[in-house]
Amino acid sequence: MTWYSAADTPELAEFGPVRGLAVTGRGEPGGQAHTTSVEALYSVAGPLLGIAAAQGAPIQMPPLEGRWWTEDDRPPLEVPRDQWWWHLFLRLPDTVSESWADQARQVSSHPAAPRVQFAAFTTGTCVQAMHHGSYSEEPRTLALMAAFMERSGLVMNGLHHEIYLSDPAETDPALMRTVLRHPVRAA
Repeated sequence: MTWYSAADTPELAEFGPVRGLAVTGRGEPGGQAHTTSVEALYSVAGPLLGIAAAQGAPIQMPPLEGRWWTEDDRPPLEVPRDQWWWHLFLRLPDTVSESWADQARQVSSHPAAPRVQFAAFTTGTCVQAMHHGSYSEEPRTLALMAAFMERSGLVMNGLHHEIYLSDPAETDPALMRTVLRHPVRAA
């Protein structure tokens, strides 16, 4: 099992700690706050790749990830999208130091670059599936994951996690692939 893969049907997986660049915010996906944060994240990641290469540890630009939640008692998809919270994330290999990330943030000219942090999180045990299609069709895959969790006696135990394997600007649903993950625990 690798970080950037999942079966087309829900499955259990286990992942240890990961680290990378992160920025936290609130707002509709694709809205101004979200877009500004994505730009800030990449404005730090670009120089970081150059610093890593200069240190003899070249890396490639990782896929964008998002961990999502709401602070509302309603089911998440019933909450207006402008009230969604997110941690956007670019995973980095262990060879990248936090000081390199600090240097890259200082080099960035993006006004929101100071919000980009070096962060770590652990997913642990999760249910995951590969979603094929547009983001608006994700509820179909999420329903399959929820049914798998119920049959397996599992409940959510963390933030909804998405890894965007396709170019986020892709508009052809046939080409869009997103890993969906839910950290879980026994009910």
